[in-house]
Amino acid sequence: MPGPRRRHLAPLVVMLALALTAGCTADRPAPATPAAGAAADPTEEEESPFWVDPQSEAARQVEAWEAHGRTADAQVLRRIADRPMALWGPAGDPGPELRRAARSAKAAKRTLVLTAYHLPHRRDCGRPSADGASAGGASARGAKDGPAYRRWIGAFAEAVGDARALVVLEPGAVAQLLDGCTPAARHDERLQLLAEAVDRLKRNRNTKVYLDAGSPAWVRDPGRLVEPLRAAGLERADGFAVNVSDFQTDADGRAYGAELSERTGGRHFVLDTGRNGDGPLPGDPAQARCNPPGRSLGTPPTDRTGDPLVDAYLWIKRPGASDGTCRGGPTAGTWWPDYALGLARRARQ
Repeated sequence: MPGPRRRHLAPLVVMLALALTAGCTADRPAPATPAAGAAADPTEEEESPFWVDPQSEAARQVEAWEAHGRTADAQVLRRIADRPMALWGPAGDPGPELRRAARSAKAAKRTLVLTAYHLPHRRDCGRPSADGASAGGASARGAKDGPAYRRWIGAFAEAVGDARALVVLEPGAVAQLLDGCTPAARHDERLQLLAEAVDRLKRNRNTKVYLDAGSPAWVRDPGRLVEPLRAAGLERADGFAVNVSDFQTDADGRAYGAELSERTGGRHFVLDTGRNGDGPLPGDPAQARCNPPGRSLGTPPTDRTGDPLVDAYLWIKRPGASDGTCRGGPTAGTWWPDYALGLARRARQ
């Protein structure tokens, strides 16, 4: 009588299945908790709209450390390598490097973040430059004169082409007009070159441009920047940039940017958060600008800022690039893996 036998066996089968399931669940290990200081899995993080450079110094360092068995350090350094950073247009001919980046960003359907930094007649005036390249004297990166700069920015814009791009234009250039660093005889030329650069870059239909506007530690009264920024083409740009290469907190940067925005008719801004996770080094500001110890990565790059005036948090100064030979660092602008690792280890995000 097959029918009755099947009815009696059914409950036994269910009970056996439940027992087996419980046993398997009890034996299954709990999900691993990431060790303190270990980098989060990039797939678990909010996806950024910005391009990650697979050939960055940090990415190459990760590969080198993994090849030499430093896997724990390599994993921590991925907090830098796996995140988008601004690519600084090379001196000389920027075309090859920017075309490589533009092709890669377009293929990844991401926005390319770039920094244009090549104005002539730059001086550091006792401050580390925005990328460290001019610390200690006349810039090794700057164009020799105005016509050379026009050619350079033209090549820069042409190389970017129709790729989606966000360009931070000439860090420090406007703020240096206020602190006496740039001779008065050079002011008009600098403003004219900046305005022309804005116009040339904006001819690219997918390029956004943000003029640099210093930081709250550098420009105590942001109102002094209003007229120079306007003369430099702010009305035709997409906004301005704050805290480039500096360590001021997000809160201080937003407050500074909001004040400047109010004075410029509501212009938006972007904020450099690459190294501001622990704010500036306490004490003498002159000692806090160059490779300050104990700093950390700040807010990861994103366009979801929660602030209607802040278009993006960006890593404009590439974390791990030395500010100069202070505190045992290598020459200015050189990749310093130990400093980069420290920034990544102390990061909270």
